[in-house]
Amino acid sequence: MTRQPPTLIHSRDNTLLKELRRLSQDSTAYRKQGRVWLEGDHLCSAALARGQRPEVAVFCESFWPVAPAQFAQVATKNIVIADALWQDISGLESPARMGFVLALPEGQGLEPGAPTVVLDRLQDAGNVGSILRSASAFGFTQIAALKGTAALWSAKVLRAGMGAHFALRLVEGLELQDIDTLRVPLLATSSHLGDWLHRAQLPWPCGWIMGHEGQGVSAELQQRASRHIRITQPGGEESLNVGAAAAICLHASAATRPGLHE
Repeated sequence: MTRQPPTLIHSRDNTLLKELRRLSQDSTAYRKQGRVWLEGDHLCSAALARGQRPEVAVFCESFWPVAPAQFAQVATKNIVIADALWQDISGLESPARMGFVLALPEGQGLEPGAPTVVLDRLQDAGNVGSILRSASAFGFTQIAALKGTAALWSAKVLRAGMGAHFALRLVEGLELQDIDTLRVPLLATSSHLGDWLHRAQLPWPCGWIMGHEGQGVSAELQQRASRHIRITQPGGEESLNVGAAAAICLHASAATRPGLHE
């Protein structure tokens, strides 16, 4: 594929620039536009490595002449934006010099038997993105996000996920009854009850439930869990950040997964 001549944008009133601004600044704009915004070469590279192809590649004007071919020749349309306007669409303190616009993956239902992480109203985009990274790293293939959870394809979650989105089946906006369609044992994290993680025999595949940062796992989901698991904390802290707890729990599942080390 050859480098496509770019479309130049030098006006703040340009329609595409306004759409990009909404995608980068409005956490749910992707639902209306059916597109997502990836900012920065690292995130764009991660998408390409997972077989994604952008609809549009966007570059700041000073970067376009030296943009590597892997970015400049991959999209059907290239957009070059005046450097003075780039800050309008950047969500970073130190703006990157390029980004991709990808079509939002088509909506999917839950896969009943997939290794799953259930997100119960997690509010912090950084926590959500971190959990997606851990899920992908440790062999979980599906994220089930209940209503009230931070928007999975928002710019902040995408940055925190560092490309994990493209290795996962992401299902969001779920109700409690949707979780009942899962056919894997559900494990609920807890700070005060249940089996100690380091002593537990963990099932595989399974579904880990990660709860709200302040309230934890809801009572309704606790009732759906086949087991409750807690993490030993000899240092005496009251609780762990949910992103850290998720990494520990998902790694424990991976480490004891049957046949993994054969």
